[in-house]
Amino acid sequence: MPHADAKSFAVAPNATPGHLSGSQRERARVAYPLVTLPALLVALVSLIPLGFVAVVTVQTGWDQVVALVFRGRVGDLLINTALLEAATVPLTIVLAVALAWLTERTNLPFSRLWAWLAVAPLAVPAFVHSYAWISLVPGLKGLGGGVLVSVLAYFPFLYLPVAAQLRRLDPAIEDAAASLGLSPWRVFVRAVLPQLRVAICGGSLLVGLHLLAEYGLFVMIRFDTFSTAIVDQFQSAFNGPAANMLSGVLVLCCLALLGTEALARGGERYARVGSGAPRMVTRHALGPWIWPALALNLVTAALAIGVPFTTLTRWLAIGGFDIWPLQPVGTAVLQTVLLAVMGGMLTTVAAAPMAWLSVRAPGRLQRILEACHYYVGSLPGVVVALALVTITVRLVLPLYQTFATLLLAYGLLFLPRALVALRASIAQAPVELERAAMALGRAPLQAVRVTTMRLAAPGAAASTALVALGITNELTATLMLSPTGVETLATKFWSLTSEIDYVAAAPYALMMIVLSLPLTLVLHRQSSRASGSAA
Repeated sequence: MPHADAKSFAVAPNATPGHLSGSQRERARVAYPLVTLPALLVALVSLIPLGFVAVVTVQTGWDQVVALVFRGRVGDLLINTALLEAATVPLTIVLAVALAWLTERTNLPFSRLWAWLAVAPLAVPAFVHSYAWISLVPGLKGLGGGVLVSVLAYFPFLYLPVAAQLRRLDPAIEDAAASLGLSPWRVFVRAVLPQLRVAICGGSLLVGLHLLAEYGLFVMIRFDTFSTAIVDQFQSAFNGPAANMLSGVLVLCCLALLGTEALARGGERYARVGSGAPRMVTRHALGPWIWPALALNLVTAALAIGVPFTTLTRWLAIGGFDIWPLQPVGTAVLQTVLLAVMGGMLTTVAAAPMAWLSVRAPGRLQRILEACHYYVGSLPGVVVALALVTITVRLVLPLYQTFATLLLAYGLLFLPRALVALRASIAQAPVELERAAMALGRAPLQAVRVTTMRLAAPGAAASTALVALGITNELTATLMLSPTGVETLATKFWSLTSEIDYVAAAPYALMMIVLSLPLTLVLHRQSSRASGSAA
C-alpha cells in the first residue's frame, strides 16, 4: 500500500489520496506545510548545539585544536570514559536481565513487589545516590566507586525495556527450543536472549549516554570525566576554547556510542509470523535457586534504595526541624515545580508536529526531521548549556541567564522523551476520524485538533510527566543557565553538598525524591500496560 506523502495531509498509511474528495485534497495540500513548518523550525533549533561545536572548532583554528585535543589530559579522560563504559554497561545488562527474568518469568515470591523496587531507583537522582554512598563510605572514590554507584543508579533504564519485552514474548518459541533437547540455560541463550537484543541495546544506549552526560555523581566520587572537566573549565577560568574542544570530543564519543549501538542491534527482526495468539506464560519453578534469587533482589533493593533512604533518614534525624526552613525549601520546591511544568508543556507542544508527521506522513523528509529531533537527546546537558551560554553571550546578551534560555535548554535535552510518548499515542488515534471531521467541513488543522489531539491527550500528559521528571533531576544545564536568584532543588542541594553541609542538603534531596517517585511509578505502570500486563 502506498504511504502518505506531502500531498495527503490526512491520509492514513494504508490509504490513497483518491479516497478524499477534491476539496479535501486541496485543504490537505494547504495544511501539510502548516504542520511541517513548525517541525522544521524545531529541527533547526535542535541543531544549534552541534552547529555551535562545528563553528567554534573552525574558528579556533587547526593548530589550536590540535594543541587542545591531542594532549595528555584528553587522553586520560578518554581512558576514564572507556573504562567506565566497559565496566558499567555489561554489569548493568547482567543485573537488569537477571532481575527482569526473575520477576517476569519465574515463580519468585512477591514478584510484583520486586518489580516495583527494581524501578524505584529512577526516582533518586544519580548525584543523590552518590551523596548517599559517600556519606556511608567516605573513602569511596575513583573508577570502582563510579561503577558501583552508576550500576545502582542506572540499571532501571535497562530493566524497564527488558521486562516489557519479556512480557510480550511468545513462550511457544521457548517450548519449541526445549522440544529439541536444549537445557533451560541453552533455551534462554538460544531462544530468549536474541529476542531481547533490541531492548538490551536500547537500554544500554541510555545507560551509556547517561554515563557520558553525568556530572554530579562523578564529581562526588572524585572520578574525572569529560563532563566534570568541561564544567571545571567553565566555572574556574571560563576557558572557552578548552571547554569547547572537550565538548567536541564528548560529542564524538556520543556519536561513537550511537554507532556502536546500531551495529550491536543489527537488522534482524523478531516477530511472530502467521495467525494465532501466544499462549499464557508458565512461570519457571526456581526450586533450590529461590533463595539466591530472593537474595539478589533483596541486596539490589537494599543497595539501590535502602542506602539512599537510610542516609537521608540519618542526616534528617541529625538536623531535626532546624534544617527545614520553610522559605528556602518552599522556594526551591516552587521553582522546581514551575520549571518542570513549564518545560514539560513547552517541550510537548514543540514535539507535537513531528509526532503527527511521524505517524500520518512518513517519508524521507520526515525521517530527516525526526533524526534531528532525536539526536539532541544524546548530547550531554553540559554541551547544550555551553553552546547556549556562548551564543547568548556573543550574540544575544539580554537572553543570558534568563528563563527563556533555561527552558530552551530543557526543551532540547528532553525533546526525544516527549516525541516518543506523543508518537505512540497519536498512532492509536484512527485517521478516519480526521477524514470525517474534514468531510463535515472542518479545516484540516481544526480536524486534527478536535479528533486526534483529544484522543492523544493521555499521551501528551505522559509526555509532560516524562519531561518534568527529567527537569526535576537535571543539574548541569541548570547550574550553568539558571537566572540569578533562581535555585531549584537540584542546584540548592548541589551548593550545600559542595560546602560539605550534608545535613542541610538532606531536605532538598528528599524533596527531589518525593516529586520524582509518583512520576517514576506512572512510567512503570505505563510500561506494564503497553506490554499487556495488568501490573
